[in-house]
Amino acid sequence: MALARALAPRPKVLLLDEPLSALDFKLRKEMQLELKRLQSETGITFVFVTHDQEEALTMSDRVAVMSDGEIRQIGSPRDIYDHPAERFVADFIGDTNFLEAEMLGREGETARLRLSSGQEVQARASEATASSGTVTLAIRPEHADLAPEGEGALSGTLEDIVYFGTDTHYHVALDGGGDRFVLRKQNQPDEDRGYRTGDRVGIRLSRSAGQVLRD
Repeated sequence: MALARALAPRPKVLLLDEPLSALDFKLRKEMQLELKRLQSETGITFVFVTHDQEEALTMSDRVAVMSDGEIRQIGSPRDIYDHPAERFVADFIGDTNFLEAEMLGREGETARLRLSSGQEVQARASEATASSGTVTLAIRPEHADLAPEGEGALSGTLEDIVYFGTDTHYHVALDGGGDRFVLRKQNQPDEDRGYRTGDRVGIRLSRSAGQVLRD
């Protein structure tokens, strides 16, 4: 009823401050779709405030990530998720692995890096990132894959396997310092990828898997 009253005078902008926070999970998902439908039908700009990162990505055409009253990054949901500009944004929106790397060179938006393993990889980098020295590389869990030991850019020991139904998370203790790396793979019916805790594994990174973060 409150939403109907707010829409009745057809405002140019409607502010919704965490309107779904008190709803249970299934009703919240239904209302997300209903709000998107209403916004599309009315053409009114909705300013939607939420602390739920998934909700921000699924409901928005444009996202502004804020911290301490300052906007840290503005972009489409895909830009915010796939191209976070800084560590706060990468850490706040979704799960992320952070690796220390040495910047070897950059051409346009493509950076060449050396990981602690000694392997060289390529990653995306904006003009605002450092062009030399030690940098932070962000890699989403679903943008990497397990491989036999000796293959891939990283190697380590598989410490834990967590089954979530839709996907499985693999926790790897990396060689050379004990940093943790998490991979997320979507499950297929009756699939057994054949990995067990304690296995020695490699980690493959796709060509565009990483994002160099600015300071």
